[in-house]
Amino acid sequence: MMRSLILILLFFSCGAIYGEIQLPRVFGDNMVLQRERPIPVWGKADPGEKITVTFADQKQTTTADENGSWQVTLDPLPANKTPQSFVVSGKNKLTLENVLVGEVWLCSGQSNMEWLVDKSANPEEEKAAANFPEIRHFKVPRTSSAFPQADVKANWQVCSPATVGGFSAVAYYFARELFQKLDVPIGLLHSSWGGTGIEMWVSPGSVATIPELAELQAKVFSQSSLSPEGKQRHEEYLEELKKWTASTEVALANNQPVTEPPAFPWPAWDNPQPTQLYKGMIHPLAPFAMRGAIWYQGESNGSDDAIYLNKLQALIGGWRAKWNQGDFPFYIVQISNFSKASDDGKTWSKVREAQMNALSSIPNTGLAVTIDIGESKDIHPKNKQDVGRRLALWALAGPYGKDIDPSGPLYKGYSVEGSKIRISFNHAKDGLMIGKKDGLAAVVPEADGKINWLEIAGEDQRFKRADAVIEGGELVVSSPEVTSPVAVRYAFKQDPARANLYNTQGLPASPFRTDSW
Repeated sequence: MMRSLILILLFFSCGAIYGEIQLPRVFGDNMVLQRERPIPVWGKADPGEKITVTFADQKQTTTADENGSWQVTLDPLPANKTPQSFVVSGKNKLTLENVLVGEVWLCSGQSNMEWLVDKSANPEEEKAAANFPEIRHFKVPRTSSAFPQADVKANWQVCSPATVGGFSAVAYYFARELFQKLDVPIGLLHSSWGGTGIEMWVSPGSVATIPELAELQAKVFSQSSLSPEGKQRHEEYLEELKKWTASTEVALANNQPVTEPPAFPWPAWDNPQPTQLYKGMIHPLAPFAMRGAIWYQGESNGSDDAIYLNKLQALIGGWRAKWNQGDFPFYIVQISNFSKASDDGKTWSKVREAQMNALSSIPNTGLAVTIDIGESKDIHPKNKQDVGRRLALWALAGPYGKDIDPSGPLYKGYSVEGSKIRISFNHAKDGLMIGKKDGLAAVVPEADGKINWLEIAGEDQRFKRADAVIEGGELVVSSPEVTSPVAVRYAFKQDPARANLYNTQGLPASPFRTDSW
């Protein structure tokens, strides 16, 4: 019976008996390969089988190991918009068609990343104009797993008016901006799930590297067979599996129906647990060569304080370790304003602050500020065009070397000057302005306007409405009600609708505070 049990376990863990060459689905017709980087290619075959990968005048050969695994690495390639064939051969031959070389980005998070072009602003107009066959979209299905998965059930789609409605809106508008500026193919690895916390997307190993995440680490460890609790649950599951194996052998011997095997102890679909979306939806994509990642998530962690920064450190560190491409670019969307009651007195303002602090705490990160384009009554703002464009600014100024400023004003420091406080910013070298943002239209200056959501406080920590004078790239803040000020806040609220401080490029300032109360 034990031999039968082992065979059953192998079947469920491997999913197939090798014989023909197999590639993970991320390698498929219509894919985009990353330019100017080594390109890992991997798969399965018979142990000892000789495998040859041929693409773009390159030919790389290897032999499958004793487990049937193999991997080769293609040398870096220049961008190429001309479709080519990608061939993998051994005992059988796989030919992938319409393959391009350009820029590949991983796009992940919760529902605002998952949100479709079809559901966003101006869908019919946007779809009609989506004649960009060099943009390709690979949508990973929702897959939660207690164990790291080797593959996903997905296919590359070519962008067209007929297909783009099903693309992630943020990812598409990001890609469109890059394509129009760079004129190279853009591939999008889209892996998101609405309503999910960041904990579900972190890798198990990375959690242990952050001391502040000890509680999360304990929860992850409790699911492991190495913990007392986890070991007991695995042992109980094994006993159930043995009973099922015995009854299944009897049923087969007597030509009777076979029952469903017992479910694994940790449900991995409707209620994903920490690390399970990483295992099911991120792990299978690595080490597919890419340029970097964009991340839109945080609403489900809205009651987090500074610890959200620690979770970002674990997430980004774990993904970078898995891809082994160094500190690849990682660009974060700062969550928008939204009116939501808070049972514990916490608001999204501290999560936004943690997202902004990632820039100084985690190398090669960027922040797309969206505080001016949220909707108080809708957690899914329809304007995804500006989100994609603002993310693209970071990429254009970063790995693509364009001479542009990628961000609106980000708080830098302050000084008290008698009854006033002077605030300085990064990304405001050409000056600040009060602006008005109306839908998808560009921001327009309001010369006679006042800055909304600006507050100042004295030692009593009681904030009062403040006015400010713009002096180049600095704000001089004051209020007649606070004669000895010590702190300033801007838009540091759950729902600071119509936040209106910008730099002269029309990019919004991030909410900030000078205090730590």
